[in-house]
Amino acid sequence: MSDSLLEVAGVSKQFPGVRALDDVSFTLRAGEVHALVGENGAGKSTLIKVITGVYRPDAGEVRFLGAPVSFGGPLDAQAAGISTIYQEVNLVPLMSVARNLFLGREPRTRIGLVDVARMNREAAEILAGYGITSDVRRPLGLMPLGAQQMVALARAVMVDAKVVVMDEPTSSLEPREVETLFGVIHRLHERGVGIVYVSHRLDELYRICDSVTILRDGRLVHAGRLADLDRVELVSHMLGRPVSAGQSGHSFTSFAGEHEAAGGTPILRATGLTSRHRLTGVSFEVQPGEVVGLGGLLGAGRSETIKAVAGALPLDGGSVEVDGRVLRRPTPVSALRAGIAVQPEDRKAEGIALGLSVRENIALAMLPRLSTAGVVSERRIDEIVEKFMTRLRIKASGPNQRVGDLSGGNQQKVLLARLLATGPKVLLLDEPTRGIDVGAKAEVQALIDELAAEGLGVVLVSSDAEELIEGSDRVVVLRDGAVVGMLRGDEVTTEHLMNVIAVAAS
Repeated sequence: MSDSLLEVAGVSKQFPGVRALDDVSFTLRAGEVHALVGENGAGKSTLIKVITGVYRPDAGEVRFLGAPVSFGGPLDAQAAGISTIYQEVNLVPLMSVARNLFLGREPRTRIGLVDVARMNREAAEILAGYGITSDVRRPLGLMPLGAQQMVALARAVMVDAKVVVMDEPTSSLEPREVETLFGVIHRLHERGVGIVYVSHRLDELYRICDSVTILRDGRLVHAGRLADLDRVELVSHMLGRPVSAGQSGHSFTSFAGEHEAAGGTPILRATGLTSRHRLTGVSFEVQPGEVVGLGGLLGAGRSETIKAVAGALPLDGGSVEVDGRVLRRPTPVSALRAGIAVQPEDRKAEGIALGLSVRENIALAMLPRLSTAGVVSERRIDEIVEKFMTRLRIKASGPNQRVGDLSGGNQQKVLLARLLATGPKVLLLDEPTRGIDVGAKAEVQALIDELAAEGLGVVLVSSDAEELIEGSDRVVVLRDGAVVGMLRGDEVTTEHLMNVIAVAAS
C-alpha cells in the first residue's frame, strides 16, 4: 500500500538448533502505532534485529519506504530513519544528560568546537517537553532510571525518525512518566511517524495501539486491527490455546487477597514480597509434595518472584519462610542454607558451567559440605555424582564428559542433579523444559512429579500454558508484579488461566 513505511516480507532466520523466525511478514503504515506481542521466544527481538540490521535474514526481505533495504547495523538504520528505544537504556551514564542527548551530532561553534552553552540550553528545552527539569549538565547515571529512559526516547525522536521501535518502553517508568510517553506517542502519530510498540501490558496496548501482530514460536499467528480482537482472544493467540465456546464470558473470583493453601503446614510461605518496579505484595504458600505454578504473561513478575524467594532480587518489604524458618531479607546464601534450590530461566548464563564436566557441575554446590579442613572427599563426590546420574538418567559417556557437549535435556538434568545434591526442601524451577526436545521434556516433567511425590515443595514457572496447567496442583496468577488470581481444583485449566489473565488486564 502507498502509505506503508516498513514491510517485512516472508522473513526467516535460523540459529543453531533454533528457527527463530519462520516466514514472518509485517507491515507498518504511516501514523500507525503497531503492537508487536508474543511470549518469551516468540521471535519479537529477532524480528526487531532483522529490521534494524543486527541480523541478516536467511530468507525474505525488509522494505523501507517502498525499497528493499539491508542495513549494516542499527546506526545505518537510524541514519535512514528507523530509531529503536530499548528496554535497557543504552546511553553513556558518565556523560552529562545533554552530551547523551546530542551524542554524535553536537552543535558546533564557527571554529568547529562543541558549543556547550547552546547544547545545554537546547537540551533543557527539549527535555522539558518530556517532563524532565533536572540539570542537563549532571551525569546521566545520577538520574532515576525512568528519566534516563525518557532521555533515550528524546534522543531517538530527535533524529527525525520515520519509524520508532519501542521495546518495553514503560517497564521502568512511573505513572506520570508513562502519561508523558503516551503524549509523545500521540504527537508522533500526528506527524505520521510509524511506531512499533513492544509491550506485555495489555491495558497499554488497547489504549494506544491501532494494529497488532502476534508471534508464537517464531511464526506469525495473527495480524489485524487490535480493536477487532478481544483480550481473551489475544491471550489465546499468544499462548497457543483456543478459546472454548462460552469461556470468554466466564466470571472469575479474584483471589488477590487470599493466599492460603489447602491446609497443613506449608514448606514455603512468601509474604508481601515487594521490590520497586518489580513486585508488589506477592504472597503464596506451597505445601510439602505440592507443585504451585506461577502463571501470567511475559513481564507479569514470575521470574522476579522466583528470584525474590531465592534471595537474588533485593526486597523492599516482605519475608520468606521455609519449614518454619523466617528469612526477612533472604540472600542466595541464606536461602540455600534454609533449603531453597533454584533453577534459573537461562541455564547457560546463570546455571550450568558448560566448560566443566558433569562431575564438576554436580559437585559445585556440595563442595563446602564435602570438605574437612579444606580437603574435599573425592570418594564422596564420586558416590553422589554416580547416584544422581543414575537417578536422573543422565546420558553421558561418563562423569568426566564436558557438559557443553551434552544435549539440552541432559544439561538440564545435570543442573537438577546439582540442586538435588544440596538436599533441598523447596525447588524453584523457572522454565525447566525450555529449549529441550520433546522426549527430554517428558522426562523432566516426570522427574518433577517424582520429586513432589517425595515431599518436596515445587514452584514452577512455564511459558507453555499446557505444561503449567498439567504440572501444577494450584496456579497463582500474576500481572505487573502482583497476584491477581488463583486457580485451584477444577479451575486449573488453560481456559481459566487465559480468562483470569484477560480479566485482570481489563
